[in-house]
Amino acid sequence: MEGQKKIRKKWYQKLPHAYALLFFIMVLAAVLTWVVPAGEYARQEVDGRSVVDPEKFAYVDPSPVGVLNLFRAIPLGMREAADIVFMLFIAGGFLKVLDYSGALKAGISRIVSGLKDRPQAGVLMIFIMTYVFGLLGGTVGFESCIPFIPLTLMVSASMGYDAVTGAGMAVGGVAVGFATWPINPYTIGVSQSIAELPLFSGSGLRLAYFITALGVLAAYTARYAQRVKRNPEYSLVSDVESEVESMTQDLMEYELSGPRKVVLAIFVGMLGTIIYGTTQLGWFIVEISMLFILAAVLIAMVERYDVDSFCKKFVEGMTEMTFGAMIVGLARGITVTLEMGSINDTIVNAIVSPLEHLPAMASAILMSVAHSIINVFIPSGSGQAMTTMPIMVPISDLVGITRQTAVHAFQIGDGVMNLIVPTLGGLLAMLYVAGVAYERWARFIWPVVIQFILLGWIFTVVAVLTDYGPF
Repeated sequence: MEGQKKIRKKWYQKLPHAYALLFFIMVLAAVLTWVVPAGEYARQEVDGRSVVDPEKFAYVDPSPVGVLNLFRAIPLGMREAADIVFMLFIAGGFLKVLDYSGALKAGISRIVSGLKDRPQAGVLMIFIMTYVFGLLGGTVGFESCIPFIPLTLMVSASMGYDAVTGAGMAVGGVAVGFATWPINPYTIGVSQSIAELPLFSGSGLRLAYFITALGVLAAYTARYAQRVKRNPEYSLVSDVESEVESMTQDLMEYELSGPRKVVLAIFVGMLGTIIYGTTQLGWFIVEISMLFILAAVLIAMVERYDVDSFCKKFVEGMTEMTFGAMIVGLARGITVTLEMGSINDTIVNAIVSPLEHLPAMASAILMSVAHSIINVFIPSGSGQAMTTMPIMVPISDLVGITRQTAVHAFQIGDGVMNLIVPTLGGLLAMLYVAGVAYERWARFIWPVVIQFILLGWIFTVVAVLTDYGPF
């Protein structure tokens, strides 16, 4: 309308839909296969893993990705991520059955009622939930925590906070916990085995990093939450409808009845079994999916659902998880595209080669930077470890830093960037479940990502100065 002031969108409101963003990155990856020379490291089997031989890199015949193969990479990526995709579908069904029982809401309502008269109850809850999800991220794994993200939405709603606060506690907690947990089997375990270090050695410095980093995240999230509570206009999701608003209205109406106590016991028991199984029995996605199904059936029995009602709710939950599950598969298609063009190893070689000629301190810090860049192209923690650590370990020997320090640099670079890398399907799926668009999350989290990197570098300096050893 003439004379009416035109409202300009902010930069983060101009970003495309998550599917479109991932596809654009896939197109960019395909273009790179026409520009970047194809190359490969020789690989060898070590303890059942395919590990890079750092002394044997060679350029190979180019295999640029054309239009047909670009679109072929999408279903191939979904197939490679099938275990995670189907776990998310199953988890969605389980969560719907759990939510239908009302037990989780009743339990949170009871906790909130007990805390509401305490000073700074909301801040205390933010710290508790951040550390809980940090522990889950470190023990259960990254993608495996996706189904539990709605838990913090309920907590955030009960405290009068927005969805971004819930995402800060859960998504941030999982990412930071996964990144800094001193005995993470998927990152530290793999990288230390390649570096020929005692498994989970050097845990003291990493534990200090874990505790400090989660504290920084919790304090940052609490400041944001308190600011938004004082002035809702500061909320990064103030212009969109949020599931948190509807939760706030009815959460306190749920009573913790006898059957709901049993359901909560099943839920807590399932969490405990997942942690034990993943840390002690080598369980992963398939076994976690199995527990989701078993827990859903047990809940249905306790609540005496008829078969039709149970199946209907389970299917509803699977349907609601479709968007997040497909994001994981689509993101994996980016890696498939790079692999088709045989440029992954070329990119890694170009990034890490200059580190051989730097002083020890600079080399240690820039190792973490190199891992951060590589994480965009290889977002899998264990996959990146198997690709880069065979190269980084000899470099650490050459420049005079300990192998334990090289593992620490990998932990910083690979893990911290999981908070913001748009090629990581698990991150985008978590944000979808939390009801926070990626662009809003990026605006919220980038300041604390910088803080984590600087904090990691401080620990890196300590590692270099103290000759951070195997124990």
